[in-house]
Amino acid sequence: MAILSKLDRYDRQILELLQQDAGLSNQDLAERIGLSASPCSRRIKNLEERGFIDQRIALVNRTALNLNLVAIVGIRMDRHTPDRFEHFEQAVAAIDEV
Repeated sequence: MAILSKLDRYDRQILELLQQDAGLSNQDLAERIGLSASPCSRRIKNLEERGFIDQRIALVNRTALNLNLVAIVGIRMDRHTPDRFEHFEQAVAAIDEV
């Protein structure tokens, strides 16, 4: 709760609205929280710089894209070394579907 006390009501509202819809334009966001666009934009940038916002993403509709399979996979490795982990991560990252 101590971290939330460092954020004022505008910052908290910005975070709440961006969690619901990261695609909101700055103008829409500003109107919803009762600020003009410039201060709202500065607040968002400040929240990003302070680490309160990691990233803004878009969630795709899996059904519309015909991506109906979700797989949970367990991996076992013969050796647990930094090189093995790096090689594995690179190999998995190269697969578009992952």
